[in-house]
Amino acid sequence: MRDGTASKPNPRPAASLSGSRGEGDAGRAENALQSLYEISKILASPGRLPAVLSSVLTEMARFVDLQRGLIAIIDDAGRATAAVDSGWGEGDAKAHFESFPKSLAARLVVTRQPFIVADATKDPLSAGWTVASDEGPITLIGAPIEMRDRIAGMVIVECVTTAGHTRREEDARFLAMIGAMIGQSLHLYDIVMRDRERLMEDLRRLEKEAPRCSALHSEHPLLDIVGASPEIRRVFEQINVIAHTDTTVLLRGESGSGKELFARAIHDLSRRKNEPFVRLNCAGLTETLLESELFGPWKGSSTGPRSQRKGCFERADAGTLYFDEIGALSPHLQTRLLHVLQDGGFERGGSQRVKVDVRFVFATNRNLESAVERGDFRADLYYRINVVPILLPPLRDRPEDIGLLAQEFLRLFNEENGTRKILSEAALRRLQGCWFPGNVRELENCVRRAAAVSRAESIGDEDFACSNDSCLSSTLWRDFEPDVPEQRQGAANGAVAAEFDGGGSGSDREKLINAMEKAGWVQAKAARLLNLTPRQIAYALVKHQIPVKKF
Repeated sequence: MRDGTASKPNPRPAASLSGSRGEGDAGRAENALQSLYEISKILASPGRLPAVLSSVLTEMARFVDLQRGLIAIIDDAGRATAAVDSGWGEGDAKAHFESFPKSLAARLVVTRQPFIVADATKDPLSAGWTVASDEGPITLIGAPIEMRDRIAGMVIVECVTTAGHTRREEDARFLAMIGAMIGQSLHLYDIVMRDRERLMEDLRRLEKEAPRCSALHSEHPLLDIVGASPEIRRVFEQINVIAHTDTTVLLRGESGSGKELFARAIHDLSRRKNEPFVRLNCAGLTETLLESELFGPWKGSSTGPRSQRKGCFERADAGTLYFDEIGALSPHLQTRLLHVLQDGGFERGGSQRVKVDVRFVFATNRNLESAVERGDFRADLYYRINVVPILLPPLRDRPEDIGLLAQEFLRLFNEENGTRKILSEAALRRLQGCWFPGNVRELENCVRRAAAVSRAESIGDEDFACSNDSCLSSTLWRDFEPDVPEQRQGAANGAVAAEFDGGGSGSDREKLINAMEKAGWVQAKAARLLNLTPRQIAYALVKHQIPVKKF
């Protein structure tokens, strides 16, 4: 190797450290292995990063006869984030690294191989570098610290130049091994720190939510229902009052609003909580099968084990019977159900009388009042089941609960799939800006879909289908208008809607524009501000020729 030229060490494998070139070589190889073993223990021990690196540098001196040494950890821009040195006497290690020749640093980053500068005082690549001693030529050796697919730092030492190159090539390979070990430790350290940050973020979130959830739980112990909004608290209060009686309850709410969960909560808080809870979907079976499911097979109508099977009324005896989608019940079964509600029992096969003690909870997403007017639903049955009606608010009316629900659904997803994903602030803002006509069920599907497709641990707003114009729900619910009872609509709805039907006055147009501006040009939000339906907002925008701004 000529002066003025930085060279790479010969690509001799690390095993050459234990080669048999004499007793001196054997002793040097043994020292190298011992140093590597001690350095591995240092890197595996807990401690602050600068202290660990300083201990590594001290141990390196046992093998490499260094005048000065420097270990620096760098970021993507090449700036030192942590640095330790030995042999400088005074000054900051980061400042010493900043004075290191940029040409040599660039060589390490590009080649990812160690280098040897035989005489740092003469080589142009080390121009500007002040050596530690003027007793003779100084050899400069450097090796990269690789962390996965990038250069995360450098190990640099100065040694007094000795005759021959074999020893310095071994020193370079020794530094390369240390750089690889430090890089692996940095990778593990990075994983631990990211896990710690995530745990701390979860802890801060839980500490923030704990007082509210604790107070809510003490007042409304509905363990399986997540929510803290005023709308859902009113429902909790109603359920806590009526659950301790045997009064018939009618749960009214849109599809996906959690009617079955509330029905189960009524049962769990009642004196019948240790008795059966039986669920029946009135829209899922034909009339014949539904009748058999309700009352059991008639004597002589079938043989075998099925003939001994009890119907829902008998299975729910002393417990609670939950009728889902009661509005789908056929006229014939409406009549039979009415008799059970009136008499507390039914006849099987025309002769066998069966008495039952059942608490009834009904649920529907239909407008039963309109069905009664059309003759599709018996008025006397309507009065029998509508004893205590509870209106379950749609998710768009309680946006405060969207974040709590999303976190709960993600927690369940992580438990089921063994993942540790979290929702970013941008993701939560994206969810809170959605309308969710499918309510809690649609929110759950949305969170699970985003968690499944997200490649990172932190779910961003770009992981949601609506961010990529691939959410088909918007097409499905484009003309959605909730089918709810008239008392739920309120008189104000019609009054405000009448304003927009009364011609194109400037004041009406300004009100509409102001509402859209406040809602960020989201029609569903503007509809809530004006107490209108999204369809009425869309009609008013067209009528007043207001272009919708897109962001």
